[in-house]
Amino acid sequence: MSTSPVSSDPAALAGGLLALLGVDGALVSVKQADTGAYLWANAAMLAFLGASEPDTLVGRTDLQLLPLVDAQAMKAADLRALAAGQPAADEHRFERGEQALEYRSWRIVLAPEGQGSQLLTVWWDHGQARQSGQRLKAALDQIERQQGEFEQLRRDVAAGVDRPLDLFRREHFEEHLRREVALSQREQREFALLLLSVDRVDRQLATEAPALMPRVAESISQILRGNTRAMDVLAQLGDDRYAVLLSGVGLATAHSRAEHLRRTCATQLVVQSGHSFGFEVSVGVASFPHTADALDALSQAAIRALFDARQRGGNRVALATISLADQQPR
Repeated sequence: MSTSPVSSDPAALAGGLLALLGVDGALVSVKQADTGAYLWANAAMLAFLGASEPDTLVGRTDLQLLPLVDAQAMKAADLRALAAGQPAADEHRFERGEQALEYRSWRIVLAPEGQGSQLLTVWWDHGQARQSGQRLKAALDQIERQQGEFEQLRRDVAAGVDRPLDLFRREHFEEHLRREVALSQREQREFALLLLSVDRVDRQLATEAPALMPRVAESISQILRGNTRAMDVLAQLGDDRYAVLLSGVGLATAHSRAEHLRRTCATQLVVQSGHSFGFEVSVGVASFPHTADALDALSQAAIRALFDARQRGGNRVALATISLADQQPR
């Protein structure tokens, strides 16, 4: 029993394949093998080459259509495909202003009856695939971090740690600061104060900032909980301001933990209205009694450090200055 072919018309098959490639977003062209002159290109390739109509492309070469460096790279890839005698893969990277375009290409030599050899080239946007992979990796990394944060919360609960579900507000946080100062003075130990401020939300969605800030606040709350100890005190002082009291911690350790928080925020993704975006924070770090030996002075020192971090471009950690006079023996 014989089977009939899918189509007895090769032209119909070729047309169908080209239509499918177009749906996939591929760039397709056919060149004369010996001269490199274009014979045909689909709409996507025409747009890439800057040709308005197919007729304006036919007979022209890459040297006439592309910058010299790009044209030379294309010529080298064509020659490799002609020498291979079989389908040949290649990769291309083009700079267009500040935009980098990356493509994965396949070339195959055609030999139409009664005509000279031709070169069929099909390109796919490799940059988009790479970016999608990077976004997926970032999302998976974030899920892993959040699982770690939830696991820490679970351990805290199992250990009987009574940590509030919400970040403290200013008045409650200041009460904890007063108690920590008294404890520090009584037991001759130090502690640190971190002030965090949201610097930037991706400009792409800047117009949605009011609606986005609650999501940013939720993300920062999770980061603070997942990267601090149960004995530390966390607070939200405003829409974009946060504070952390690191009990029993000196200036150097506080700086290290603040830097870790800053880096974690810079890699966090928040989803709003189907879009993902990032944010950055600046952190001011002060310690008791090294940078200040009174509560008001400690708060002012942390505020000045935060202002310094923001003035220097944001997305950084700044330490409060230590008065040398305060370090003299008494």
